[in-house]
Amino acid sequence: MLSYLLPIIIAMLIIGYSAGKPYWREYQRAKIRSQPFKKQWRKIIQQRMPYFRQMPADLQLQLKEHIQVFLAEKNFIGCNGVKITDEIRITVAAQACLLLLNRKTDFYPKLKTILVYPRAFIKEQQSVQAGGVLHTQKTALAGESWDFGKVVLSWQDTLDGAQTPDDGRNVVIHEFAHQLDQENGKANGAPILDKGQSYQCWSDVFSAQFELLQRQAQTREPSIFDYYGATNPAEFFAVASEVFFEKAQQFHHQHPMLYRQLKQYYQVDPIHW
Repeated sequence: MLSYLLPIIIAMLIIGYSAGKPYWREYQRAKIRSQPFKKQWRKIIQQRMPYFRQMPADLQLQLKEHIQVFLAEKNFIGCNGVKITDEIRITVAAQACLLLLNRKTDFYPKLKTILVYPRAFIKEQQSVQAGGVLHTQKTALAGESWDFGKVVLSWQDTLDGAQTPDDGRNVVIHEFAHQLDQENGKANGAPILDKGQSYQCWSDVFSAQFELLQRQAQTREPSIFDYYGATNPAEFFAVASEVFFEKAQQFHHQHPMLYRQLKQYYQVDPIHW
């Protein structure tokens, strides 16, 4: 009889664990959020994230609570001599959590590890050319987002992006926008939208703006978006996210329909910061 019941008991325990895991995780997160925010952490945010002081008080509080959860759940690893400090962890976490405000979030559920290099790192890519010749190309990158649990960042580029909050360039925002895009598979410029937001409208607006940037990149016509965004829809979403948070006034003035889509998605309006 016991041998007959054992598989049933095990199955029930597994089902119970799976059903209860989200509630336990939220209980743990609530405990973390209830803890006092360290004074030295706040000083780092004020120093490394200039527009924090202009954010509404409720968003400041949300951001600090998100940072606490983020730091408890993500692992930082220093590469090429980088020693992970609170300055690195808080600077990255503050900008990453900026993308999670005012909406339900699972704190980048796929992400486990952030690798931090001292400066731009070299990535080697191999391709087979005509005649079967193997070609290796080396590219210097400021950041990279992988869809299997890792984000790679250059610390120097992270500092530069945070120090100038109105240039539309921020490597942390860029790479963590990719993480949002990758929550439902490969990055394709179409993250998981809220129930009240239309995928068709998102697609129509983003496609038109992406094609415009491609034309501007070809003719070298000035744009508030980095031409790198013309590479593919995923990069355009990440680049547009950088500009949304850092050049909101210009973005809204020049591309109001696209701005509206990102405002609905991120549930914040940086124009008023």
